[in-house]
Amino acid sequence: MATGPNQRYMTRTDTAAAGIDAGLRQYMLRVYNYMTGGLALTGVVAYIVSNNEAMMQAIYGTPLAWVVMLAPVGIAMLFGFGINRMSAGTAQIVFWIFAALMGLSLSYIFVAYTGASIARVFFITAGTFAAMSLYGYTTSRDLTGFGSFLIMGLIGIIIAMVVNIFLASAALDFAISVIGVLIFTGLTAYDTQRIKSSYSEADDHQIGTKKAVMGALSLYLDFINLFLMLLRLFGNRN
Repeated sequence: MATGPNQRYMTRTDTAAAGIDAGLRQYMLRVYNYMTGGLALTGVVAYIVSNNEAMMQAIYGTPLAWVVMLAPVGIAMLFGFGINRMSAGTAQIVFWIFAALMGLSLSYIFVAYTGASIARVFFITAGTFAAMSLYGYTTSRDLTGFGSFLIMGLIGIIIAMVVNIFLASAALDFAISVIGVLIFTGLTAYDTQRIKSSYSEADDHQIGTKKAVMGALSLYLDFINLFLMLLRLFGNRN
């Protein structure tokens, strides 16, 4: 049976589209694998440290607490400004160091909250994150404008959290937590769409890996912050 030019063109187009779809799925799987690995490392480190009284005293009973709390912020800034100069291998190492340091800074939650409430809130967070990330991946709606609004809201709650350090207002703390849940829920969808759109079939291994690590870092931060906001709302304190 003869094949016309249009049919041959459509066949080539379909094959190219299928190749892009397969590459995109593999890329997103790498992003989620890095993110999941980072969360697992953070959880393990936090749990181990929280059960070591000497380490908890060394961290939270001395000025080292400030180093532990601020180190992840410094590494996140290093990613933001230095990722283009890093090799793919360096980017991965820095990501794992970041996740481990986050575990140190979050070890207090195992002391402050009951294990049952931590587990409950974790599964609530996981379900919410999965639903919103799926929405961000599948929706045809452009979330760019929505994301810009959410980032402005994020800056607002950071300022409010700093102010509340001095005010110690329970009402403001509750409002921050509620608004924070909404913001990080929305950011999960926005970041997923942004990460998806960043994929390029032309990227080599180095660029593709660095993009995957940066994407994983964004989703990791969305998950962690959503978890912490929900824990402030629904966690049972010891």
